[in-house]
Amino acid sequence: MASYARAFWTAAPGAGEIRPVALPDPGPGEVLVRTVHSGVSRGTETLVFRGEVPPGQYAVMRAPFQEGDFPGPVKYGYLNVGVVEQGPPDLLGRTVFCLYPHQTRFVVPAGAVVPVPDGVPARRAVLAGTVETAVNALWDGPPLVGDRIAVLGAGMVGCCVAALLARFPGVSVQLVDTNPERATVAAALGVAFASPEAAHGDCDLVFHASASGPGLQRALDLLAPEGTVVELSWYGDRAVHLSLGGAFHSGRLTVRGSQVGTVSPARAARRSYADRLAIALDLLRDPAFDALLSGESSFDRLPEVLAGLADGSLPALCHTISYDGE
Repeated sequence: MASYARAFWTAAPGAGEIRPVALPDPGPGEVLVRTVHSGVSRGTETLVFRGEVPPGQYAVMRAPFQEGDFPGPVKYGYLNVGVVEQGPPDLLGRTVFCLYPHQTRFVVPAGAVVPVPDGVPARRAVLAGTVETAVNALWDGPPLVGDRIAVLGAGMVGCCVAALLARFPGVSVQLVDTNPERATVAAALGVAFASPEAAHGDCDLVFHASASGPGLQRALDLLAPEGTVVELSWYGDRAVHLSLGGAFHSGRLTVRGSQVGTVSPARAARRSYADRLAIALDLLRDPAFDALLSGESSFDRLPEVLAGLADGSLPALCHTISYDGE
């Protein structure tokens, strides 16, 4: 007799629903995981929810355990923490992270889950995928001792980048955002905060994560000669317009794309995807990351949560989903 779970699907752009899904019995080398928390990756998942993934990026944007196709119906997500209920003895009963969509239970190969270290609460562990993005970005940077650095865009990715930079010796870091309420988050992470207009320039390195054309332009404007912008934003099908007639050429400025789908060339020869994710989970021992967990809802409310995040009526950094009683 088949067992069932429940999963969140984007049925069509702007419309989410919870559907029953049949679960296979775990085979050799597989695990059955009961989800405890999942997290909404606000930037990417709201683009998917609104149907704004460009057709030319459908293959690139596929999540590891996605079902369906863009623009929908599609089951999408990748921040999932649960407990192994069936599987190899070394994983049985362990709390694990998996790049799986929002679903109450699921079966995956044992190699697709990574144990959450002792000292990392399950809810905080949903940030592992975003911290992994930040690790990759710092490999792409990379920051050097004594650098003046700005992180423009205080969403999930930008805050995770700022949190890691706060650990670097001799580095001056400012988190830049149009929302003054992000100053509280910056303080919790141990970095300075500034509005785009008040941000200090002459930066050696700027990490841009505001997903806006004006934000990218301001990131370029903050650079010192020979400086680099590491671009972390995903714009979907929106065009970005820049003015490159000022110091861009004379200052020999650089815009470098960074994307978590590949391990940074700076470390690809020595680090695997699993290594990078394990590093991210270990970094989450720091309780400062709790400042990014700014909302929580039950699994049943996920359709309205995605709608609120997508239209901006629900403000949040990382909104987590609780599966109590599921």
